[in-house]
Amino acid sequence: MQEQARVAVATKDGLAVSEHFGHAKVFHVYDVDTAGARPVEKREVAHYCLGGSSDQGALAGILAAVADCEAVLVAKIGDGPTEKLKAKGIAGVGDYAWEAIDEALAHYYAARAAHRAALRAG
Repeated sequence: MQEQARVAVATKDGLAVSEHFGHAKVFHVYDVDTAGARPVEKREVAHYCLGGSSDQGALAGILAAVADCEAVLVAKIGDGPTEKLKAKGIAGVGDYAWEAIDEALAHYYAARAAHRAALRAG
């Protein structure tokens, strides 16, 4: 049996990977393995992106909210948050934008070795 992955998803509608990291108000957290994805919980967070500026306190809250996840699937993410996640050992993944959540999680899980290697390589 393959190892389970815990993954957070930024979504506007609960159906697709459809939210920008900095605009997310909630992250949906899933456990994923070869049998599929199972919802764990929804974690509310404060907005990080405030138009032309950012709220570092909100970013710290988001990092804490996803600390037990190995990846965060988003529609879009900037370099700053990507680096902050990476420093915590979490991949910020924008590869599955606008895909249905179940499909995106399956695709992530299938490709997770490559995502994890990229995270380590820097």
